[in-house]
Amino acid sequence: MTERAGIPTGVHVLCEREGRVLLLRRAGTGFFDGLYSLPGGHVEQGESIRQAAVRELEEETGLQLAPNDLGWLGIIHRRSDTNRIDFFLRALHWEGEPVLREPDRCSDMRWFARNDLPKDIVPYVKVALEVGECAEEGGWIRELGWQPS
Repeated sequence: MTERAGIPTGVHVLCEREGRVLLLRRAGTGFFDGLYSLPGGHVEQGESIRQAAVRELEEETGLQLAPNDLGWLGIIHRRSDTNRIDFFLRALHWEGEPVLREPDRCSDMRWFARNDLPKDIVPYVKVALEVGECAEEGGWIRELGWQPS
């Protein structure tokens, strides 16, 4: 049997209230530093997508929710530095107020109006926010950075 390398998997959580989206500015990571993104990160060994989203949201913002408090938005399969899969989920409700808990990895956190997002945003996150909601149960799928064959 041929051994195959896994594809890095990320999760991103959309928290929205009163038409405003919670974004964090990346810093000190070497990956899209200086750009705003949704709270999120990598899925760890043994975690489900929802478990990783819950963990990452709490680690970065202090917001707490249960896995069932997340709805599916969509998936982006992208080429950047590697072949990656990113899952986008919506926090349906949560507990607490957001606090910047990783100042060594994020230099700013704030709510932005949905119709006035910052220009300095991670490109694939911008695509996800522009696609938005999907009427289908499973959400949407986008492929970015792949050349047609």
